[in-house]
Amino acid sequence: MIPHPLAGTPFGTALDVCIVLAALCWLLAVLTREYSWVDRLWSLAPPAYCLIVAADLGFESARVTLMTVLVLLWGIRLTYNFARKGGYRRGGEDYRWGYLRDNVSNLQLQLLNATFIAPGQLGIVWLFSAPIHQAWVHADKPLGWLDYLAAVLFLVFLAFESIADAQMWRFQQNKKRLVAEGIEVEQPFMREGLFRFCRHPNYLCEMALWVTFYLFAVSASWRIWHWTGLGCIALILLFVGSARMTEQISSGKYTGYSSYQAAVPKFIPRPVPSRLRR
Repeated sequence: MIPHPLAGTPFGTALDVCIVLAALCWLLAVLTREYSWVDRLWSLAPPAYCLIVAADLGFESARVTLMTVLVLLWGIRLTYNFARKGGYRRGGEDYRWGYLRDNVSNLQLQLLNATFIAPGQLGIVWLFSAPIHQAWVHADKPLGWLDYLAAVLFLVFLAFESIADAQMWRFQQNKKRLVAEGIEVEQPFMREGLFRFCRHPNYLCEMALWVTFYLFAVSASWRIWHWTGLGCIALILLFVGSARMTEQISSGKYTGYSSYQAAVPKFIPRPVPSRLRR
C-alpha cells in the first residue's frame, strides 16, 4: 500500500490503483507515442473506484450503493460511446493529442505526459469520484431528499449527454458517408439538435453531472463544502481548456465556425437566434 492520508480506507485503495494506472499510462505513452491511454480508462476507473468502496460496506449502504449504480450507468454509456468511435482500437488516439504533438516540442510533450496527461488527468478522475468517500465516512446516515434530487438530476444530465453524443455520432457518420460518395458537405460542423442551444452540450451535461454527484457528499455530511468537491471544480477547469483547444482546431478548419461561435454560447444555453432557426 502506498503511504498517503487515506491509507487504510477503501477510497485510499482506489488512490493506490489510480497511482499505478497513472504510472502505466505514462509508460505506455512513452513506448507507443500514443497519448489516449488515459482516455481509455476515463470511463472505467470511476466505476471501479465506487465498487471498491461499495464492496467494503458489503453493498449495505443505500447511499453508497445508489452512487455506485449511477456511476456504473455513466461508465457503460461513456464506454460504449468511446468504443464505437474506435477509441479502444490500435491507433485510436484522440485527434487533439495529435494537434498538441504538432504544436509543442518533444521535450514539452514528455513533460506534459509526466505531469498532466497521465498523472494529472487520472488524478482528476479519482478526485471527481471522491464524494463516495464522504458517503462511506457517513455510511450510517439514511437517504434524504437531497439524495433523491441528486439521483434524478444525475439521470437527467446523463440522458441529455447521451442525446448530444448520439446526435453528434449521426452527424459524423453522415458526413463520412457524403465524403465517401464524393458529395460536397455543405455543413461541415455540428450545429443542429442540442448543439443549436450551446456549442458543447455534452461537456455541459458532463460537468453538471459530476457537480450533482457531489450533492451526495453534502447530503451524507450536511456540510456544503468538503475537499471531495474539488474534483468537479477540477473537471470544469479541464473541460474549459479542452473546449478551447477543440474550438481552436475547428476555427482553423471551418470558415463558418466563427459565426457559429458568435451566435451560440459555449456552455450556458440561451434562446436560439433566429438566423440559426430552420
